[in-house]
Amino acid sequence: MEDSPIGLDKWLMAMWMVVNCKNGVSSYEIHRDLGVTQKTAWFLDHRIRLMLGDDYATGKLGGEVEADETFIGGKARNMHVSKRERRITGTGGKDKTAVMGLLERGGTVRTKVISSRKKKELHAEVKKHVEAGTALYTDSLMSYRGLEADFAHQVVDHAVEYVNGRVHTNGLENFWSLLKRVINGTYVSIEPFHLFRYLGEQSFRFNNRKLTDAQRFDIATRGMIGKRLTYADVTGKSPVDEIRPF
Repeated sequence: MEDSPIGLDKWLMAMWMVVNCKNGVSSYEIHRDLGVTQKTAWFLDHRIRLMLGDDYATGKLGGEVEADETFIGGKARNMHVSKRERRITGTGGKDKTAVMGLLERGGTVRTKVISSRKKKELHAEVKKHVEAGTALYTDSLMSYRGLEADFAHQVVDHAVEYVNGRVHTNGLENFWSLLKRVINGTYVSIEPFHLFRYLGEQSFRFNNRKLTDAQRFDIATRGMIGKRLTYADVTGKSPVDEIRPF
């Protein structure tokens, strides 16, 4: 809030809306409700998302943990022909952004934008965030092979079944469904450069979904300490030195 021309009353109202609207809240809605420009509301949203990031997560996940990935990006069928020809240059997730998630059953979810689904990167993230010996459930992606050396790793082959007793990734599939509903229904289109902040926002609401609105708001405001995001940072005109989720 340093040197912000926006009044504290508007800051607090915007924080409340972002933290407690389960399907997210667009900059246009904040612009109308607060009486500020859409550009101001957009910048305000990103500064609030920064304080909701997963940098507060400490310790490793344990018990039963699900690991999965998804792709975020526009659907070709919804694009104008000229835009589709420019942006869609391959099949599957080639022109989309890959995101990895780890969900501790009965606990929290952690998410991260990843550069690829290759073995080296997925293994590194799992080992960084999951306690050794934990029951780890994944799909049959080849990149997960070899994790059984450090974890009680079990696989469910989605070509055959989606659930095999305790072995499934339905918890993370549910989170991906909620995330994409927010992105497609509320934000419509987001740039990959900003995706990690939207992940932090959705993870925060998911991890604190059983709390009251007031409790979520209290936790969120405590996360603003020591964080700053300038307009040059958020528009890519200067190096981003903020703490990123995961």
